[in-house]
Amino acid sequence: MKQKAHARRARRQSLVLGVLLFCLGEGLVFSPAAQAAPTFEEQQQIENAGTKKRELEAEQKRTQEMIGRLSALKTDTSAYIASLDQDMTALETEISGLEAKGADKEAEIGVTEEELSAKQADRKKQYEEMKLRIRYMYEKGNTGFVELLFSSGNLSEFFNRVEYVQKISEYDRRQLDRYGQLCEETEQKKQQLLKEREELLALQASAEAKRNATEALMREKRRELEQYAGEIGEAQDELSAYQAQIAAQEAEIRAVEAAVKKREEEQRKAEEEARRRQGEAQEKQKSIGDLHFLWPCPGSARVTSPFGKRTSPVKGASSYHQGIDIAAATGTVIVAAAEGEVVTASYTGAAGNFIMLSHGGGVYTLYMHCSEIDVSVGQRVTAGETIGRVGSTGISTGPHLHFGLRSGGNYLDPASYVRP
Repeated sequence: MKQKAHARRARRQSLVLGVLLFCLGEGLVFSPAAQAAPTFEEQQQIENAGTKKRELEAEQKRTQEMIGRLSALKTDTSAYIASLDQDMTALETEISGLEAKGADKEAEIGVTEEELSAKQADRKKQYEEMKLRIRYMYEKGNTGFVELLFSSGNLSEFFNRVEYVQKISEYDRRQLDRYGQLCEETEQKKQQLLKEREELLALQASAEAKRNATEALMREKRRELEQYAGEIGEAQDELSAYQAQIAAQEAEIRAVEAAVKKREEEQRKAEEEARRRQGEAQEKQKSIGDLHFLWPCPGSARVTSPFGKRTSPVKGASSYHQGIDIAAATGTVIVAAAEGEVVTASYTGAAGNFIMLSHGGGVYTLYMHCSEIDVSVGQRVTAGETIGRVGSTGISTGPHLHFGLRSGGNYLDPASYVRP
């Protein structure tokens, strides 16, 4: 027993030494430091791009704030222009009203001037007629009165005629005075109308001055509005440029990160491949002595045909038995004798339904004549896991399990490695 234990330890030490030598030869010794990380240049590139991106984002924020201020000024100016436009409309209405009043006043002045001219003409006519009568009376003098006396039928008629002459003179004076008063009143009316016209003209001039000032202010505000619009357009162009540059920096960062990620993925795959190769190397270093096998048919321990030479029990069967036959009822559970991978799960004319498991190191176990197969190729199984059921498929004399063991390309006697 001690010699066997020593032999097993020696084999394990040889296996470990062989694996280590293989790993060293293939460069497959790993450490956490071997994980991919950005190079110094890549890290600098990421940091520089990040710094540039932050600077651009700060400029972008300032530009956005400036656009906000300009937009507010533009809105205020637009509102002010709208208010000025309302003022302009009111002034235009006021000027139109004043112009209409001025036109009415001009027409009234014209009528008054015509009245004044007519009254002055009447006064002049009355004055001329009165002058003729006065001159006639002056030229006649006392002779006129003598003529009136002798032409009169009596004294009473004479006095009546004298009184008539006096009344005519008084009438002339009254008419002259009345025409003079009318002319004076008309002149006063004219002067009042002229004064009112001047006042209207002054109001109109004031309104026009306000309108001109408002127009000038509106032109100035429109220029400011255009200036704000231009500055906003320039700022938006700058903002677009900043956004494009920020996107470029982000793309550069993503590109570097993608390169690092790709390198990490390549390294991961390389490590996986190395581990796979290492595993294969370890599998190759295995020997059948390192494996522990379970009895493949827990429901029966009766061996009806051992390993080795025999008389062929049925036509077509081998005379050199390359396994052991375990008799059992159809449907009895068949388990994996050791952990491994299913490499065959199919049917042949001789073996019937059969399963082959690989246990590494060139060691295989075979299970033939199954009534059913419960695993598939590529599946990993553990020792003792059900893989099929006992049957009598293929060349068989009755329900049983043919259990075989191969190592290094040769069949071995399972009885040397497994017991019920």
